[in-house]
Amino acid sequence: MKAILLIRNTNFSWFAEKLLEIGANPVILSAHMSLLEIQNLVKSYPSPEGGVVKVLEVKEFRMETGEQVALQGDSGSGKTTFLHLLSGILQPDDGIILLNDVEISKFNEAERDRLRATSIGYICQTFNLLQGFTCLENVLLGMSFGPGANESRAKELLDRVGLSDRFHYFPKQLSIGQQQRVAVARALANRPSLVLADEPTGNLDLANSVLAIDLIRKLCEENVAGLLLVSHDLKVVDSLPRKVEWEKLNLLLREEAAS
Repeated sequence: MKAILLIRNTNFSWFAEKLLEIGANPVILSAHMSLLEIQNLVKSYPSPEGGVVKVLEVKEFRMETGEQVALQGDSGSGKTTFLHLLSGILQPDDGIILLNDVEISKFNEAERDRLRATSIGYICQTFNLLQGFTCLENVLLGMSFGPGANESRAKELLDRVGLSDRFHYFPKQLSIGQQQRVAVARALANRPSLVLADEPTGNLDLANSVLAIDLIRKLCEENVAGLLLVSHDLKVVDSLPRKVEWEKLNLLLREEAAS
């Protein structure tokens, strides 16, 4: 049975078509939708002593298309787990995650992998560049998991982040700041509708941190991609138009603070 999809983001439409090819049945969408919507999200991990330890509980969270949001909170409080749930790296125990009105929290692992390749850009603190591949090859490899490698698009992005003279350099031949810019280019390569940035300035000095945040924000704006940036650095958090405190969003931390 075919689903009718009214999706604004081109690559998400491509992803939805792929779901139909493998027999999945995405929900029918309305013409107006939020980029991201979360309801009653819960995640637990097995405890070494037996049983489970609940690490996050988010009742409600919402982002609009192209919105830029900073999520501020202490290290080790579950923020990265939250991003992993949104990106499909992890599956929630309970709750709903809607991306462009498609309930991605019900996807199987293969469907979540395809989603991450086509519709979500992820920028890690450690960049996760492949050391045996050049800057250009790292970006092209990321593109190959989505709609397909596009060398002109990859070069355009590397030029946009100031690395037009570093196409054929390996990560070890780059500074930390330059490696981060390759990671940014790779995250935007498939024109995602949502970019998740996990402590993207954690390994950078102050000057490079300011440049990196400006670059990430500008590229997201140019590509009409929403940005959810996680940081414990108040200077980074305050540079974005909307700030959300993780200690208030995660009900478990709120309960701990009240006890």
